[in-house]
Amino acid sequence: MVGSSPPYAVQGKFMNIGIEFKNITKRYTEHSDTPPAVNNISFTVPQGTLTTLLGPSGCGKTTTLRMIAGLEQASSGQIFINGQDVTQLSAYERPVSLVFQSYALFPHLRVLDNVMYGLLASGVGKDSAKQRAEAALDLVGLKHLAQRQPSELSGGQQQRVAVARALVIEPSVLLFDEPLSNLDARLRRSMRDEIRALQQRLKLTVAYVTHDQSEALAVSDHIIVMNAGFIAQHGTPQALYQQPNSAFVAEFMGDATLLEGVANGGVVRCGDITLACDSAINGAVKIAVRPHAWQIAGDTGLKGTVTAIAYQGGHYELTVKTELATVLVNQSALTAPAIGDMLTIAIAPGGYAVVQ
Repeated sequence: MVGSSPPYAVQGKFMNIGIEFKNITKRYTEHSDTPPAVNNISFTVPQGTLTTLLGPSGCGKTTTLRMIAGLEQASSGQIFINGQDVTQLSAYERPVSLVFQSYALFPHLRVLDNVMYGLLASGVGKDSAKQRAEAALDLVGLKHLAQRQPSELSGGQQQRVAVARALVIEPSVLLFDEPLSNLDARLRRSMRDEIRALQQRLKLTVAYVTHDQSEALAVSDHIIVMNAGFIAQHGTPQALYQQPNSAFVAEFMGDATLLEGVANGGVVRCGDITLACDSAINGAVKIAVRPHAWQIAGDTGLKGTVTAIAYQGGHYELTVKTELATVLVNQSALTAPAIGDMLTIAIAPGGYAVVQ
């Protein structure tokens, strides 16, 4: 996690560090009125784990990934891979492979030749390169398509070829830059699961960039949320979703209604709602409530009117206008109210987070 130093403890086990950033800043211009793309960040990625850099466009996540790869040089700070200082090393000298968003396959080469290319370029003999490339294609389930051209493959298959090409050089660190953004929804889910299963089976050290919260939650051991060049919060997917430390993280990690409140002495009040909170929090706060945390109650609670209903398959998403705010409420698909109905809703215990 961010700010840790080796060894790294995960679920009671000590792990070595695969990637470490120490006070890294990246500026594209020296003009003092232009903020850096990445502003003095520090974090670690334990060996054999997958850490996702998550954030909106322009937050610095792709620049951070490119600095790990050596495609961008840090303006200040140090970068370590497996304990080695690689800050001044070129991309070619670093033990990393990058899977690009666009796959970047050579259209005139067969699948097998695409995977062999990096090995041949680094001086590996043709027979050995062929054997290793076939083994890499087998890992991603595409050995039977080794003689195809990239144009004859689906988007998901092309992405798997790109992964095989990255794996075949046996990197210490594997990097993914928005790897699923060019796929349709069904393929995104399938490839997401395949990447995670491959990472866990081979115990790969992976840094993964995405702007998709559900993708990050599904594949990650740890998530680093970035905003405007800074690290907004880091931790496990569960911690970031359930315990955001700011309104930005609460909203970015999934749908959340933010209610204005005042905290004092372990209690936060918001209109007629009174909730427990950390006794160290005092003053003006926001209460982040996920849609699934609202419950349709009896007579006691927040009264509102249903203004919209969206069917989501397993549930309905209700838009309910109350005197405090317009909130999103997930309701069982078996019992949906109608637009215009009056409801009384309450917040389930533990279904909220108080942020300042």
